Amino acid sequence: MKLSGRDAPGYFARPEPQRTGLLIYGSDGMRVALRRQEVIAALVGPQGEEEMRLTRIPAADLRKDPAMLLDAIKAQGFFPGPRVAFVEDATDALAQIVTDALIDWREGDAQVVVTAGQLKASSKLRKLFENHPNAYAVAIYDDPPSRAEIEAILAKSGLRDIGGDAMRDLTTLARELDPGDFRQTMEKLALYKLDDGAPVSSEDIAACAPGSTEADLDDVLHIVAEARSGEIGPVMKRLRAQGVQPVSLCISATRHFRTLYAAASDPGGAAQGIGRVRPPVFGPRRDRMLRQAQQWGADRLEQALTLLTDTDLQLRSAGQHAPDMALVERTLIRLAMLAAR
Repeated sequence: MKLSGRDAPGYFARPEPQRTGLLIYGSDGMRVALRRQEVIAALVGPQGEEEMRLTRIPAADLRKDPAMLLDAIKAQGFFPGPRVAFVEDATDALAQIVTDALIDWREGDAQVVVTAGQLKASSKLRKLFENHPNAYAVAIYDDPPSRAEIEAILAKSGLRDIGGDAMRDLTTLARELDPGDFRQTMEKLALYKLDDGAPVSSEDIAACAPGSTEADLDDVLHIVAEARSGEIGPVMKRLRAQGVQPVSLCISATRHFRTLYAAASDPGGAAQGIGRVRPPVFGPRRDRMLRQAQQWGADRLEQALTLLTDTDLQLRSAGQHAPDMALVERTLIRLAMLAAR
């Protein structure tokens, strides 16, 4: 039987142990793996693997020994509870082996969970599960997670009190990150909020989002964009001590000003534009960059990008010029003075 995309998340969280089997397939191996992990954990519980109620069978091993799957389905362990025979990375070459195993399946046997890559509608393996009266087949697409799926991930991480702005930021983050990276970020957020009774805020998400550790680099870029030229020297000294390379600093500055330009030049205005930039900007940093984009305007930001491009070309050229870090510092000062006009 086919399991629809709408019903699949609920089934993964609460699978039916009396089913013969489940096929999970899709082009994104990470998404398929995460769903497989979820449904197997729900079937056998947290101790299932330790209690040997989960048998993993790589597709290559099953091709060499076709009896492995049926043996795993029929095997009785020392511990009570549901059992799973998991076949990983299956292809149509295994369709007959899996077919024979499902025919011999009886109530009380281990449930068969099979994962596969993208399968065509004509796939024998896909047809086997779609036409089976007691098994499911579900396709995993590359669509961003729905709000319900995000809330389920949050709940599993122990995060339940989420502010409205924070949920908006999480929805944006979920669309930008790979599923595995998003789950890791939620685990990091859960640790960050451990024993903190306050609701999750945009500031919390900004602190845990990938790339949020580049605080010193962000400091100098904000200083430049806000025309605080007198503060550039001390921050540059700190960046030198940390070993930041001039080319990296120039690239980061260019990225920052491109984001400002994208916001300022948006037909709907900077407020809409800052919400459309990719990668997304979160929390107080978003509000700060919005103010910078509004202050600069598209014309001056275009001048700033030209200046940064010229500096980048000088850094990469073989000709004689000032020391690299001094060249970048001079450019940043000129940008700050441009902002003050």
